[in-house]
Order: sequence, then C-alpha cells, then structure tokens
Amino acid sequence: MKTLTLLRHAKSSWDDPVSRDFDRPLNAKGQRAATVVGKYMRGAGMTFDHVVASPAVRIVETVEHVEQGYGGALAPEWDRRIYLASASSLLDVIHELPAGAGSALLIGHNPGLEDLILTLIPDRAGDTLRDSVEEKFPTAALAVMTFDIDDWGAVRANGGTLAGFIRPRDLDPALGPDGG
Repeated sequence: MKTLTLLRHAKSSWDDPVSRDFDRPLNAKGQRAATVVGKYMRGAGMTFDHVVASPAVRIVETVEHVEQGYGGALAPEWDRRIYLASASSLLDVIHELPAGAGSALLIGHNPGLEDLILTLIPDRAGDTLRDSVEEKFPTAALAVMTFDIDDWGAVRANGGTLAGFIRPRDLDPALGPDGG
C-alpha cells in the first residue's frame, strides 16, 4: 500500500512586481493558510517518508509556513519538473519516488495537481470527495490518495482511492474565498 498526498501551494501575491511567475511570493492570507494546513497535518498524524516539491518561490514559502504549523521539517527534494507540470509530467515524478517510501508528499501547482487527482481517482457516482476536487482544487488544498501497490511505478489512471480532501476554508472559514 502506498499513500500519496498532494499539496497545492498557498495563495500567492500578484501585487509584487516580480519579473517571472516563478518568483511570485505568498500573500498574507496564503501564509496563514499554509500554517493552518501544517497544523492540520500535525493533528492528523500525517508523516511522509519522502517529500518532493517545485522550487518556485511560492512553493518554498508554502513549505516554510506549513513546517511552522506542522512543528517539524518536511525537507523536500526540489524538482524543477514539478513547476507548472502537467498531470503526465507529475506522474513521471511519482513513478520515480523511492521504492522504500510508503508515504510521499508532492507539493506543486494547478492545473496539474487537480488534473492528476482526476486522472488517478475513478469517476464514480456519489463520490463527493472527487466531485469536490473536480469543482475546485484551491490554493493550499491537500488531497490524500491511497494505492494498493508495492511500487510507485505501478501508479496508474483510475488506480487510486481518494482518502481525504481538505481545503483551508474547511479548517478556518476566514481562509475561504470571501474571508480576509
């Protein structure tokens, strides 16, 4: 059994005059959301054998704030391929995860993460978690998927189970679209 958790970066700032999208930082709400999600991860007892993340500034800052809430280091492996990657590129990264890792965390961007979830989780009537992801996989959202496999190379379309989906607004209503 393998568990894959996907985390989308927290809300970034469009107000900073950076020359490249890669360099966009988090805004204040994103910083708060990342810390709250980290606290949730700690409270839920989530642990990871391997963490891989995009090196974009908004991801690096998301990791820093998640770690504050989590109370420990995630120590990601920074992988440039994750930056704005498609679902198929993300699947390549997943297939290369260390065989000994039973639980992995991948931190990246949309639309790739949302597309990946919708690819890996079968579309079944009444699956409210998958339906919620399909509606929107917002910033700082966390999705937990399980796969009845022994090797990450065996992760395939429609092969997983969506075990959890948490949005920042589920943890703190002020972090929702209308919150401050």
